Amino acid sequence: MNVLVITESYFGNTSRVAEAIATGLRSRNATVTVAAVASGPALDGVDLLILGSATHNMGLPSPASRRQARDKGSQAPATGVAEWLEALPGDLGCRVAAFDTVTGTGFFSGSAAKAIEKRLRRRSVSVITRKSFLVTSTQGPLADGEVDRAEQWGASLA
Repeated sequence: MNVLVITESYFGNTSRVAEAIATGLRSRNATVTVAAVASGPALDGVDLLILGSATHNMGLPSPASRRQARDKGSQAPATGVAEWLEALPGDLGCRVAAFDTVTGTGFFSGSAAKAIEKRLRRRSVSVITRKSFLVTSTQGPLADGEVDRAEQWGASLA
């Protein structure tokens, strides 16, 4: 199975989750590429696409939230998952999963993964599963056990 994991990460937490997901997938003999969304990765030959982003303002990062992240010391990309999704063709030709990093759980925390799923659904693309991973604060680190959870989730997707 050929898997592409695309991330939008600001303080390294979402990227760390992506790498753990990739480790889990590789443990099941998947071929995995992890790429930052800013690199404009192509979907050629991909069997499973996994999209991941930090949650900003209860959803996907925006130009305004990226500026705020830069003000806090982040290396925020100029564009992110939201813009990448808008540029996608209608039929992706592969399965899709989504994940995010969040600072809390519950209704008022929001979810970038849920926003990814909603945007894809508008394009008639189904997300097979989504998962949230907890960070202890905006800049992190990841909460205890989240790297292991990400590896297990990755393995379950293979």
